[in-house]
Amino acid sequence: MKNFCFTVDDNIRVFKELTQGVYNSLFEHPYLRVYKRLHEKYRLKVQLNLFYQADEFDLSQMTERFQEEWRANAHWLKLSFHSRLENIKPYENAGYDEVFTDCQNVHREIRRFAGDEVLGKTTTVHFCLANSEGLAALQDNGVRGLLGLYGTQVEPRLSYQSTTAQGERIRKGEIVESDGIAYAGIDIVLNCFDKEEILRQLNALASRDLIKVMIHEQYFYPDYPLYQPDFEEKLDAAFAYLCHNGYQSRLFEELL
Repeated sequence: MKNFCFTVDDNIRVFKELTQGVYNSLFEHPYLRVYKRLHEKYRLKVQLNLFYQADEFDLSQMTERFQEEWRANAHWLKLSFHSRLENIKPYENAGYDEVFTDCQNVHREIRRFAGDEVLGKTTTVHFCLANSEGLAALQDNGVRGLLGLYGTQVEPRLSYQSTTAQGERIRKGEIVESDGIAYAGIDIVLNCFDKEEILRQLNALASRDLIKVMIHEQYFYPDYPLYQPDFEEKLDAAFAYLCHNGYQSRLFEELL
């Protein structure tokens, strides 16, 4: 069976707008409506990785009025921890307590406004860096898998505490388990490429049984300086290619 995983980093704005706006459904919000359309079209499963706060808003303010709807869609739409806020390499040298508290705070609020069944068991930490203390803190919060960036054979990089040998295996598409956490590499960050290059890269990966793709929330919004008006079009093209070539959408946690 061939599978693909789809995750979205840097999510926070949609929660602020759901709280402060007049919406009768999660999917009246245009950002979440994109994922609902793609779920209906491709049976897409989505994991959103969340910041705790941005500007004057944080997840403790997130409304609970959509809780039943979150639960009803938990089979395909998951939420998980990403970072406390948007900053560079937040956990590269962070100790256990900082990572534990930041992750715990996001998880607590997800459980409150959405429910236990919506909380994902995997994530991508902002900038994909954490030391051994940070990894222990994530594991103690129930994190069982981490997606990261491992570069290419020509330009390799390492995420988290993966060794060079583990990085080589991950770049080849393997899921590598170490000390109770499963690690895998994100193959394509969709907002980094135009549609034609996305399809070219997917074609180059088509011999693999598992492909992992990711995008960032902020590129959806017209007032973002690097707004991508073809945000949904890129997603649609990628998922159409994958499904046409025999892949099915799975959450990363379902593969562990």
